Amino acid sequence: MTEVSSLTGRLLVATPALADPNFERAVVLLLDHDEEGSLGVVLNRPTPVDVGDILEDWADLAGEPGVVFQGGPVSLDSALGVAVVPGGAAGERAPLGWRRVHGAIGLVDLEAPPELLASAVGALRIFAGYAGWGPGQLEDELTEGAWYVVESEPGDVSSPFPERLWREVLRRQRGDLAMVATYPDDPSLN
Repeated sequence: MTEVSSLTGRLLVATPALADPNFERAVVLLLDHDEEGSLGVVLNRPTPVDVGDILEDWADLAGEPGVVFQGGPVSLDSALGVAVVPGGAAGERAPLGWRRVHGAIGLVDLEAPPELLASAVGALRIFAGYAGWGPGQLEDELTEGAWYVVESEPGDVSSPFPERLWREVLRRQRGDLAMVATYPDDPSLN
């Protein structure tokens, strides 16, 4: 088997050619990527459901907009918490209830008392469901040109305007990839 270079902590940005409606113009943060498969959350799919309606104890820590995000089409009845801990990338001891994924970005144990993280968390998002790929599946999609792979920034997790994230992430890239940010929503109207 070929070795899989980990993309954990990077962003998958849907190309305009990606036809799957679950991922149209999606920005996915990869939380895990290895030879067993990949798991991530879609950062730009807010739902109308307030975090307080689902996880009341975590509502005060959730960033704006304080809603649950649809993390992907898999296990929509489960919740994942992703938080940015400022200084978390500097090798400081991780706060209880938080596990580093990449740099200052990590997963939150939603069973833990929120008070354990309250002073450490800079931004928190709650996701219903996730995006998942079996062994080799994501690599096949990358080969087909379905995704751009780019570096993540801690602010991507907590963007106050998630509907702009696809364009913003592309716009900050160098070269031709920045031009994709201007791709029209419906190219047939050009």
